[in-house]
Amino acid sequence: MTNNLRPKERKALEQNAWGISAIVLWELAKLHQLGRINLSLRDASMRRVLSALHVWPLSLEVTAQSTQLDISGDPADELITATSLVYSVPLMTRDKVIRQTKKVQIV
Repeated sequence: MTNNLRPKERKALEQNAWGISAIVLWELAKLHQLGRINLSLRDASMRRVLSALHVWPLSLEVTAQSTQLDISGDPADELITATSLVYSVPLMTRDKVIRQTKKVQIV
């Protein structure tokens, strides 16, 4: 995976603590269930990696903010974007829809 990082992404990961929105855990579980990824949340090594990350909660503020964005479509993407906004953390994504937002700092 690190071979696929762009210089700006690599720099951001080196300079900041890593974290994910809680909804990402659900997305990973669903992608595995659907056979789209081969990473099971039940796998011990996957659990170790994920336990090293800060998980930003889906709070009332995040859910409310998710309805006030300048993007729409996938509810999980809206919650990820709102999480970044509410907790004032930059968002690293290559998702084309999320990258269109003007409200969040995108890496």
